[in-house]
Amino acid sequence: MNYNFIAIEGNIGAGKTSLASLISNDFNAKLILEQFEDNSFLPKFYKDPEKYAFPLEMSFLAARFQQLKDQLGTGDLFKSFTISDYYIVKSLIFAQKTLAIDEFKLYTRFFNIILNQLPKPDLFVYLHVKTPKLQDNIKKRGRSYEQDIKDEYLDKIQEGYFQFIKEQNTLPILVIDTNEIDFVNNKSDYNKIVSLINKDYAPGIYRIIP
Repeated sequence: MNYNFIAIEGNIGAGKTSLASLISNDFNAKLILEQFEDNSFLPKFYKDPEKYAFPLEMSFLAARFQQLKDQLGTGDLFKSFTISDYYIVKSLIFAQKTLAIDEFKLYTRFFNIILNQLPKPDLFVYLHVKTPKLQDNIKKRGRSYEQDIKDEYLDKIQEGYFQFIKEQNTLPILVIDTNEIDFVNNKSDYNKIVSLINKDYAPGIYRIIP
């Protein structure tokens, strides 16, 4: 790969973990996977968002920061590069869509303190998947606490990512439309994705339909 640190991002159910894991296996990369399943606030949040949004987002922020700081701060002589299925900016994107205005202002203060303590990815990959397909993927993987996620919530998260992407001018950002392909079960589709990622990109936004 042409990059030292690649971050794979996308909405809930977009296939971030699957793609990062596949690339890690095939290219001998150090793999960083978000450890969200241990978050006790997540099932509570999906049932009562207003009550649990702030503790959920703060706990996610703390966990993501600690994991990325630990993993990105130590190299691996036996791995050729690092790939992650998330980056710290997702914390701000989700928080903006779930928190009340005053809570988000407080949250942003904490976020800005830690942001500059982490290295930026050399390539930011966003998997664009429309809401109906996201819902299909969510149902297929069968996590009980995700089954009641509303379309409106997924739409808001998607809008948050798009807004973030539009505002960037220092990162190379690759937006890949994966609505009509299946890179998990179709080797040809997977190879297309890999070939797109393994190119040199200057800072800017690149929207691609494989």
